[in-house]
Amino acid sequence: MNSKENFQKEIIPAMMKKFGYKNKLAVPRLMKITVNTGIGRFSDNAQRADIKKMLEKIVGQKVVERGAKQAIASFKTRQGSIVAYSATLRGKRMHDFFERTVGYAIPRIRDFRGINKKSVDQGGNLSLGFKESLVFPEIIGEDVKTIFGLEVTFVTNAKSREEALELFKIMGVPFIKD
Repeated sequence: MNSKENFQKEIIPAMMKKFGYKNKLAVPRLMKITVNTGIGRFSDNAQRADIKKMLEKIVGQKVVERGAKQAIASFKTRQGSIVAYSATLRGKRMHDFFERTVGYAIPRIRDFRGINKKSVDQGGNLSLGFKESLVFPEIIGEDVKTIFGLEVTFVTNAKSREEALELFKIMGVPFIKD
């Protein structure tokens, strides 16, 4: 069962029971997922192209190049020079990426003991940092030349942090036990 079917059959009734929602549409849901990676330390264009190709493989769509907003001499960046790649996932790609992240990538993290509940902010968004992109199943078997980290944010429309925490627990996000 994919995450969208799971949401309809299990998550909505559980959230309605716990928080007393009268309408199914009032239940918080995952709105989008943003994936970002910085490439500032990689000066070689071949490495940057490799990172872009691997990130596109991980997210399953084209990524957007992000330019520097201002010039910083100590970082050797000029305004407008490419310093990051990002992607925003919605719909089916978002649900597929969520399943792969929770089901495959997170359990493959070295010395993983759970996600800290402090990773969920007051707006109900969960932000995770991956030190290595190698934990994603798309990278397995590839001849990886460049290892890079990435940041993933799961954005919800939850009204409070407690609603978001419960939503993520029901969706299968492995939090540290209290």
